[in-house]
Amino acid sequence: MANKEMDDAAGKVRIDKWLWAARFFKTRGLAADAIDGGKIRYDGERPKPAKEVKLGAVLRITRSDGEWEVIVRGLSGQRRGAPEASLLYEETEQSRQRREQAALTKEADHAMRDHGMGRPTKRDRRLIKRFNEGY
Repeated sequence: MANKEMDDAAGKVRIDKWLWAARFFKTRGLAADAIDGGKIRYDGERPKPAKEVKLGAVLRITRSDGEWEVIVRGLSGQRRGAPEASLLYEETEQSRQRREQAALTKEADHAMRDHGMGRPTKRDRRLIKRFNEGY
């Protein structure tokens, strides 16, 4: 146990552990899977799960809710509350703007669907029923 604390104090934290501690993923296993799947970039390169995170490194994290680009500001191997976890990184302004724009377009596209796509509306069902009863 003391060895783990010494590694964190010396600035040696694995990237999968850091992603978990910074609350980007619920488990270290999910973080490792994302790294292996190419969803994480460390200073523009694909890392391995055991890669050590350094202060000032730029991480690009692709998740289902968007793409994050963060700068590592702190190291921790322990998962803590969200307010403390947010101190471990700083999101770049470009990343924040891209995510906000993506959220707005996703919100606007939610209610729209092309005519004839998906399930018929109530009006469509009535027209279909009227058409079929005529024959």
